[in-house]
Amino acid sequence: MTETAVGQQRRWIALMLLCVAQFVVVLDASIVNVALPTIGRALDFSEGNLPWVVNAYVLTFGGFLLLGGRVADLLGRRRMFMSGLVLFAIASLLGGLASTSGQLIAARAVQGLGAALLSPAALSIVTTTFADGAERNKALGVWGAVAGSGGAAGVLLGGVLTQSVGWQWVLWVNFPIGLAAAAITPTLIAESRADVQRRHFDFAGAVSVTAGLSTLVYAVLDANSAGWGSVQTVSLLAASAILLTAFVSIERRSRAPLMPFSILRIRTVTGANIVGLLTGGALFSMFFFISLYMQQVLGYSAIHAGLSYLPLALSIVVSAGVASALVTKVGFKPILATGMALIAAGLIWFSQISVHGSFVADILGPSLLAAVGLGLAFVPETIAAVSGVPDREQGLASGMINTTQQVGGALGLAVLSAISTSVIGTAHDPATLTRGFHDAFLAGAGIALLGLLATVTLIRTSDSDAHVRLAHATAAGQPAAG
Repeated sequence: MTETAVGQQRRWIALMLLCVAQFVVVLDASIVNVALPTIGRALDFSEGNLPWVVNAYVLTFGGFLLLGGRVADLLGRRRMFMSGLVLFAIASLLGGLASTSGQLIAARAVQGLGAALLSPAALSIVTTTFADGAERNKALGVWGAVAGSGGAAGVLLGGVLTQSVGWQWVLWVNFPIGLAAAAITPTLIAESRADVQRRHFDFAGAVSVTAGLSTLVYAVLDANSAGWGSVQTVSLLAASAILLTAFVSIERRSRAPLMPFSILRIRTVTGANIVGLLTGGALFSMFFFISLYMQQVLGYSAIHAGLSYLPLALSIVVSAGVASALVTKVGFKPILATGMALIAAGLIWFSQISVHGSFVADILGPSLLAAVGLGLAFVPETIAAVSGVPDREQGLASGMINTTQQVGGALGLAVLSAISTSVIGTAHDPATLTRGFHDAFLAGAGIALLGLLATVTLIRTSDSDAHVRLAHATAAGQPAAG
């Protein structure tokens, strides 16, 4: 085997390693969903604090992704990937050992910080390892399949582990995987970083944006119980606005900002991130409310609910692979638009759920439709988000698309939970629950339709067409990957 062939094979093995790490990161945003009732009883959670088992992870993950991307660019992508893996693994171990609700929430927040270090580093390694064009599309197709299926696989695995060996294993499973992946990373991945004179990490920007987003999500989540016009809700929303305004001010004045607003001058990058925000909102809400419908209305056990996600997870994997091939032929814009339309159609179909429903009649069909849409959306969304971005800012661009998806998920779930709760109130009868879930699914469909509109209006057709030409050129010339 020639040296070039060995290098090619090594890159694809490295991609598998990066995808395993990303799979665990995405999976952990949803793996605890099915286990929440068990965790609540075991650690004596109040009903109001239980959602923070999910939100503590999602918010620190989303809030520190931009900082993680910048640190990876400046200090070294491989170094931050390995550091994030180790931190993530240790936090997972401690989370499973938690004996109080506060300990578990703290461990989940540290997990999110570890994920924020490793995830943008992993994606930027992918985009700097594989040449722009057909080869990178193929690599990002694999990446998109992993990212898209991680949420569904998390619910599936969470149900199996909770019912078979205990809720602690939904966290402990990450420990050996994380340490093993960190140990073999140096043999597969070379170090890379941006070539800059001065290193500046902008911690003030990271703290202000994370605090602002966390406050906003908490305000929305607690608004139904506190009242939308209450002093608490109004004060929290005002505090969030002040913190996010401070973030913008810090970024504009910083000599080395966490998020240079100049990158938003690339219209397709801006459009991709807006679509990513909306995709995250639709995705998180879909998994959350399907799980509740299956367990609270249809009476499914944790393992039954988890196994019901298997067709959805497999469909995302297949459609993401198809998307990576289609993007090379027709461009990322039409594939992304098709994906968002199918997600919206799937959520509208989900809104027709019945109190006396069944898996075949109410879950399987819309699951498959939405899954195909998600697979088609993730790949072109990621490609568009790094399109035209120089190598020195790949970590930033990677962090941005991860951030918008995660923040969109947290905000979307908060808003749709508020819509659902406004219908359900304190009732727990199946008919009332079904009406609340119906409204949430319809609102989720509206979010997906906004994503379709953003795709059509903000993603440049010329950029999409240029990507096709570049893919064909690189496929014909077979240049060496950087």
